[in-house]
Amino acid sequence: MKSLYRPIAGLLASLITLVSPTVSAQTATPNVFDRAYIHDVMIRATDWQLAHPKHKLTDWTNGAFYAGVWAAYETTKSPKILDSLMAMGERNGWQPGRRFDHADDIAICQTYINLYRLKKDKRMIQATIDTVQKLRQVPGPEVRKHGITWWWCDALFMAPPVLAQLSNELKDPSLLTFNDSLFRQTYKLLYNAEEHLYARDASYLIAADGTGKREANGQKIFWSRGNGWVMGGLVKLLTELPRKHPSRAFYLEQYKQMSERLLGLQQPDGLWRSSLLDPAAYPGGEASGSGFDCYALAWGINQGILPKKQYLPAVRKAWVALNALVSPEGRVGWVQPIGADPRRNFSADSWEVYGTGAFLLAGSEVVKLK
Repeated sequence: MKSLYRPIAGLLASLITLVSPTVSAQTATPNVFDRAYIHDVMIRATDWQLAHPKHKLTDWTNGAFYAGVWAAYETTKSPKILDSLMAMGERNGWQPGRRFDHADDIAICQTYINLYRLKKDKRMIQATIDTVQKLRQVPGPEVRKHGITWWWCDALFMAPPVLAQLSNELKDPSLLTFNDSLFRQTYKLLYNAEEHLYARDASYLIAADGTGKREANGQKIFWSRGNGWVMGGLVKLLTELPRKHPSRAFYLEQYKQMSERLLGLQQPDGLWRSSLLDPAAYPGGEASGSGFDCYALAWGINQGILPKKQYLPAVRKAWVALNALVSPEGRVGWVQPIGADPRRNFSADSWEVYGTGAFLLAGSEVVKLK
């Protein structure tokens, strides 16, 4: 763990420079809240990850990564980043994944729609439109196997933003109604109204007699990254929802509840652990869940939804800690590997594309903080 905490301790010195002019310029670390620094680290992280591809471009992992790449482009206006986004879309033929009813396979469509908004080329979103229309009309294997379409909480980042984006672009409010139906099914099944957190899927629910999976400390199991996915999805959904939409209050209240809960679960080093209610079970600070949380909380401050006095210290601490996980060349480390639950073998050298995506999303909101 020394490799994690030593750089965090060093980066904490950057905060001192904001309040103590006596710190020597020769010994002070870079100010991680400086706009130029944020632009630079976002470009470095994007460049490194683009140079180290890992999965099929339509995979959910890249859906999350390219959501971050788009955020990096919006923040930096880098022509190189825009070129990489367009190249990705062209290589994919602007197609989603092959499973029309699986949320993972349309996550990449968030980026297609954002590029369409820039270029106004209908071929960029036609396959997305066709897939969503089929989802509305044809019962798929996910419902047959699981009873609901979005049966795991990660799906709430992958799919709802796509439906909301399309609703706006096609001026079709029925897509928001459709999204509400699917989202509320997942909410009813997986959201714990007492803990204000989501179970990963039904296999993590506690039965009425108290039986079910629990952490070593006896607590219910709520994974950090899964709840980070939900928070990121809520941000993207609320960004698209019209201010007077009848469902907005439902999503906004859920966002506020989860924000408050996550605020209390942040660890002293600024990161969140893989297991939210048993942080000692997986002691390594985890980059992907922490990145999504930092992104979502910073967004709430910027929108005037979350009280700045209450949440800003947590966001600042999270951003300092996240930057300590980035290597000089731009690799985001301490990323939990793919899987329904954490593995104990991730470290400072563990990286995944979605970890970089979460970091880039966080930077895109931290840079806006006043």
